[in-house]
Amino acid sequence: MAVAAISAGEKRLFDWALGLGIFTIVYNLAEGIVATWFGFEDETLALFGFGVDSFIEMISGFGIVYMVLRIRKHPESHRSDFEKTALRITGWSFYILVAGLIISAIINLVVGRVPVTTFWGVVISGVSIVVMLVLIYGKIKTGKALRSDAILADANCTKVCIYMSCILLASSAVYEFTHFAYADTIGTLGLAWFSYQEGKECFEKARNNSHCGCDH
Repeated sequence: MAVAAISAGEKRLFDWALGLGIFTIVYNLAEGIVATWFGFEDETLALFGFGVDSFIEMISGFGIVYMVLRIRKHPESHRSDFEKTALRITGWSFYILVAGLIISAIINLVVGRVPVTTFWGVVISGVSIVVMLVLIYGKIKTGKALRSDAILADANCTKVCIYMSCILLASSAVYEFTHFAYADTIGTLGLAWFSYQEGKECFEKARNNSHCGCDH
């Protein structure tokens, strides 16, 4: 099957989209390491769970990079088996995270465990919000320039990461300034809810060729 030639301008845009995808993987790896480390050290379950979520997002990022490479060669092609497998792995990872967060939150309530501090939760979530906003802007601008529904859908799905960062920021800030005992647990359950939605979304996308159902 012949591959339509792309212009130099389109090549630059695809290179930019690929660079955004690679940066997303690297950033999520770094964020996951830092968040899980401080989450463990400070005994803040919300921050630790946020870090684990970042590792899962990193797995999803490999699928996004592959998607960009695919649509650069075949713009009208459907999702590949590799992408579907990556989506299923990501979906199951989110479901496992949900179970772990809920069980851990219940244990924390029963034993009355509270964080040592949530300062790093405030810092990490704040940085994450800024980075995700920049990524969304870059993906939307690139997707519109390429007229790519897939890249635009990926940008839309990135908004979920901002919602999760906002939950972490709110719960961390509340505990840090008021020491409200249940703030970290509430934040953890909020992260569990969005993780469940992300897992469900992954399986929906793996079953069909829709780009993203995040609009709902």
